[in-house]
Amino acid sequence: MYVLSNAVRRFRGKAGAAIDAPAPLCYNSGMNRTELLTKLCRTPAERVLLSRVWDQMEAARTRGQAQHTHFLSPDEQGAVRRLAEAAGEPEFHFCGGYDQAQRQIAVFLPDWLAWEDYDSSGDLAALRAVWSAHDHLTHRDLLGALMGQGIKREVLGDLLVGPESCDLLVLREMAPYLLQSFQSAGRAKLRVEEVPLAHLHIPVQEVRRIRDTVSSLRLDAVAAVGFSLSRSKMADLVRAGRVTVNWQATERTDQAVQEGDVISCRGLGRCRVAEIGGLSRKGRINLTMERYL
Repeated sequence: MYVLSNAVRRFRGKAGAAIDAPAPLCYNSGMNRTELLTKLCRTPAERVLLSRVWDQMEAARTRGQAQHTHFLSPDEQGAVRRLAEAAGEPEFHFCGGYDQAQRQIAVFLPDWLAWEDYDSSGDLAALRAVWSAHDHLTHRDLLGALMGQGIKREVLGDLLVGPESCDLLVLREMAPYLLQSFQSAGRAKLRVEEVPLAHLHIPVQEVRRIRDTVSSLRLDAVAAVGFSLSRSKMADLVRAGRVTVNWQATERTDQAVQEGDVISCRGLGRCRVAEIGGLSRKGRINLTMERYL
């Protein structure tokens, strides 16, 4: 298992003063960095991601400066968390600009900087795009317009879409470019300005609660309730690779689900296991699902 070395080395901090700081991450299990990444990574893309994250973790420790990743999907956040735990759980946090953000950056802090003193506005910016009341833009319209400009998804956080505006979380270094270039989405003209992170317009997520009973907590049975489908149809969707649990792909119809799990199905949206109750009179499990509208 990876541990943090007790050795220290001399380096220069921001102010130029000599500081004693921990040496780079090291390991004593016989596994080198390559072997650890091979063990943790499920795909080549994940290996590239975690290799970069490893460098950022080490830079935070050796340079004495906060480091951050690009925006990560929930699945990528899980991969980063696994790496951090394997590396001895260095000081790190996820940040997306507001509570409950889906896409977030991972921030790695040096020993001298407490999370309470970290200012996320140095790494993140919020832009508000406003359009005419006669136009009707969706999340897909806005994201498509950004992708059409060659903007990579990794520099974009959540898009908080309202009736006549969208608050967009971006990496700080992208803000000047988008303020100048993001002027339209389809035929709709946009007026874009930067707003403080504390002034975000966060839409209220509408949900529909569904109560039913299931014979077991298998994925196909639970998801069938959440998406109002037959169990056989839901099983077909799972086997077709269209379903994720907590943003991790699965093709196992018998995968066990737990309270709080988020189930997504491509083309149908998302639902959450809100509550698992006791048994009904017929011995079935009472279940409450929340379907995101």
